[in-house]
Amino acid sequence: MDDYLINKEAEMIDLLEQFVNMDSGSLDIHEVNQFSRELQRLFTCIGMDVVVNEQKDVGNHLVIRSKECVHPSILILTHMDTVFEKGTAKNRPFSRDTHRAYGPGVIDMKASLVSIYYVMKTLKEFSRQSIHEVELLITSDEEIGSIYSRDLIEKHAHNKRYCLVLEPARKNGAIVSARRGKGNFTLEVKGKAAHSGIEPERGRSAIEELAYKIIELHDITDEEEGINVNVGLIEGGTSANTISDHATAQVDVRFRTQEQAIEIEQKLNDIMANTEVDGTKISFEGEINRPPMEKTEQTEKLLRIIKRVGDELQIFIKDTETGGASDASFPSALGVPTVDGLGPVGGNPHREDEYLDLSSFVPRTLLLLHVIEELTKR
Repeated sequence: MDDYLINKEAEMIDLLEQFVNMDSGSLDIHEVNQFSRELQRLFTCIGMDVVVNEQKDVGNHLVIRSKECVHPSILILTHMDTVFEKGTAKNRPFSRDTHRAYGPGVIDMKASLVSIYYVMKTLKEFSRQSIHEVELLITSDEEIGSIYSRDLIEKHAHNKRYCLVLEPARKNGAIVSARRGKGNFTLEVKGKAAHSGIEPERGRSAIEELAYKIIELHDITDEEEGINVNVGLIEGGTSANTISDHATAQVDVRFRTQEQAIEIEQKLNDIMANTEVDGTKISFEGEINRPPMEKTEQTEKLLRIIKRVGDELQIFIKDTETGGASDASFPSALGVPTVDGLGPVGGNPHREDEYLDLSSFVPRTLLLLHVIEELTKR
């Protein structure tokens, strides 16, 4: 099998070029569905059963199995959407040099989609029984928070023995064994406008109240414990000589454990219970929208298997924690042993210089192939 896959490297790069040159920004339903149809065609052509989960507000999700699959034990999570606007692929198409490939979505995560396609193609070609243990879920809204796919992910994660998530490996090749949870909130303050020179005593500054709240919010941060609260965007006021009657802030919250999430929500409620500037009013809305992916004992066992397989392939795997969010959090929160970052190695996702390390493309695909084979022996 290994030689078969190794000899497919040129084909894999050609398919990657095709994928990268197809726009699939999360909010462009037409482009995402066009890409989705190409994925459907490819997997159908190798004899896979493709179920389209139709959506109205985003592109369609895909659930892919072998036709003989009944009770798959492994869920593989990927996504087809990118963060880039329509026209990006035309203006900045796929390119490569000796060591790297470039283009919108090349590492996040179109290289992973090529990898899993060739893994399934290889298993099918060699009639491996492990193919019947795999269920592949390709979603269309990961980059905008998986609002429309979370229920589907949790449904298909239920009763699985393992979940493998194909976000890219870190720049140093490490895979991801833990991710912080995430919440997003909007703080709105209403005050009373007044001219700051003529009648300042009549005003109630929404910006002043917001400033107090920003300091209190940032004080929740505890970097040693993996807690971070960041007010990343603020707006307010109408002019420099007018006491502001409105101000808003967008708040990002990160945390390491579910217990921390409960504590943070209580602190947020306490902060918003009172105002410092008399006459101002507060509205605070939002939610914890991704649970943490915690490194459990079961995760450790899965990691040991992956690292042992890597050793046999001369791919020496390390694991790491990251603050970034991914769909890995959802199966992990359900108690399913989950490891992320099992895609190829690359860097600078969401940027113009996003890249795939070409030397990792086939080896990481081989790693995924052999991990599936090993997990289905158990």
